[in-house]
Amino acid sequence: MKITRREFFKRSLIVSSSLLFDTRAVFGANQVLAGYPGYAKLEKEGKLAQKVAEANAMFKECELCPRQCGANRLIGENGFCNAPAHPMVYSAHPHYGEEVSLVGKKGSGTIFFSNCNLRCVFCQNWPISIKGYGKEYTNEGLADIMIHLQKIGCHNINLVTPTHVMPNILSAVRLAFMKGLRLPLVYNTSGYERVEVLRILDGIVDIYLPDMKFMDTDMADTYFPEASDYPEVAQKAIIEMHRQVGIHLADSEGVAVRGLMLRHLVMPNRIAGTKTFIEWVAENLPKSTYLNIMHQYAPAYKAFDYPEISRRITVQEYLAAMQWAAEYGLSNLDPHSVLIKKFYLKELKG
Repeated sequence: MKITRREFFKRSLIVSSSLLFDTRAVFGANQVLAGYPGYAKLEKEGKLAQKVAEANAMFKECELCPRQCGANRLIGENGFCNAPAHPMVYSAHPHYGEEVSLVGKKGSGTIFFSNCNLRCVFCQNWPISIKGYGKEYTNEGLADIMIHLQKIGCHNINLVTPTHVMPNILSAVRLAFMKGLRLPLVYNTSGYERVEVLRILDGIVDIYLPDMKFMDTDMADTYFPEASDYPEVAQKAIIEMHRQVGIHLADSEGVAVRGLMLRHLVMPNRIAGTKTFIEWVAENLPKSTYLNIMHQYAPAYKAFDYPEISRRITVQEYLAAMQWAAEYGLSNLDPHSVLIKKFYLKELKG
């Protein structure tokens, strides 16, 4: 019996855990978890407070992201991201739609921060990232959210769009640690990050989850406001992330505890430069790097003003991306990517 695409993906959430073998480390959970989360070790060494202070100092003339707009957020000035000095949160809950090894059985503890330093013209979360819908919290309140996510069983704290509130996050993590937080931190970012700022996070973040959106300067200039440097900046940032946390490691249950997990969204008409991206990964990172080749692009926000991105991708565009990954020997694809490929191949055969 032929099933719909929606039903296939729904079922894949149930069965995909059986495909996790390739993403697991070959040693036991206790060995993988030794020394994690990183912020616990830094606090024990007396280094976490120093990093928190270094991060908070950046609010005076904000230089958290590559735009370095210089806004004094401590006195209420809003820079390009339009974010206040206190974090704004749209929602916080277990998320089951993230990468398989983040979700586990009880979900990834996602915290969706309002506002953004990139502002893609096709942003699917534009009410949150661009309009800034959400509620303002103190750092103590943010810490309490983290503790709540741990108490309800989430496997990690997944910080979505964290760049412009990084100092708040670090302050909250230290407060939450004092209250018992022990979950790995996932830094879920657009990839538009300064290497100098990422170095502050060295030893704090356990799992980096960056996008690599575009490989071409002209494309970045078209779809990101005043961020034509995105390809170069994001590539350097991803290299630094890998230096800090290495390849993806999971415990004996297949749940991620450390490492780089890389995302790339396939776009219509190949404007994301997917083949160039695949080549870059193969040349600059281990071929076992965890990679999620994402199929779910849908026109949103201002995308309909750009005819070339005003539609969903085709089956052929997605399968081409997966074929390039195979040709370049990338061996650690997210199980959902593999399932989607199989579904599309079956769909083509009728």
